[in-house]
Amino acid sequence: MTMTAATPVRSRISTKQKVGLVLCFLNSLQSVPSFLVGGPDPGQEGPPEAVLVLASVLGVIGVIATVLAWRGSGVALRVAAGTIIVNTLTSLPAFFVDVPTWLKAVAAFGVVLCVVTVVLMFSGHRGTAPVTD
Repeated sequence: MTMTAATPVRSRISTKQKVGLVLCFLNSLQSVPSFLVGGPDPGQEGPPEAVLVLASVLGVIGVIATVLAWRGSGVALRVAAGTIIVNTLTSLPAFFVDVPTWLKAVAAFGVVLCVVTVVLMFSGHRGTAPVTD
């Protein structure tokens, strides 16, 4: 009896997945400098300082995870998707407070972009599954 060590097989990344990963990378990258904006002035609406710091941390994690996912890591793909989902969830309160309409439109665009990005990231190759009887 011989034993062989199993080597992990890296799956090919489809073009759709590459587009999704690029969108995820850009989305995460634009979140990195969020903490530099600072919180809103007194009497103005805006995200609290803690949300801006969270966006920056998630941006850094998302950039790193996207690079690792591009190299074939399935765990990193899930982490990258999670970072942009959580980052998008932090923008949802904009729909429930009194902010200018253009900010609500930007938040809505961000939600749609997040959904499209995650769908593209997880759209793998569609092949036939082996049937075992």
